[in-house]
Amino acid sequence: QVRLVESGGGLVQPGGSLRLSCAASGLTFGTYAMGWYRQAPGKERELVASISSGGSTYYTDSAKGRFTISRDNTKDTVSLQMNSLKPEDTAHYYCAARRQGVNNWHHWGQGTQVTVSS
Repeated sequence: QVRLVESGGGLVQPGGSLRLSCAASGLTFGTYAMGWYRQAPGKERELVASISSGGSTYYTDSAKGRFTISRDNTKDTVSLQMNSLKPEDTAHYYCAARRQGVNNWHHWGQGTQVTVSS
């Protein structure tokens, strides 16, 4: 059974930083692409960043230059370093996984809340 468990969310002031982590189990981690989605109240869930099994990365425009996604295939974890946080980054952040080469994200974590506010 695949399990994704996020950690690292919280309350941070604008301009601050947070590091989200996702621990994966029940899958051959190195063969999966991993991603971070977020969903704010009243908005659709959006892909913030992803990293392929080979290490190629994608960022949504609002995350470029501020967020960094990384993975550790020895620990089966994926992280999202978020710097220069803005109030509009406030959302529930979800870790997601899909087999490399498959289009749909078919494994999801429960998510962690990130609130950016002074």
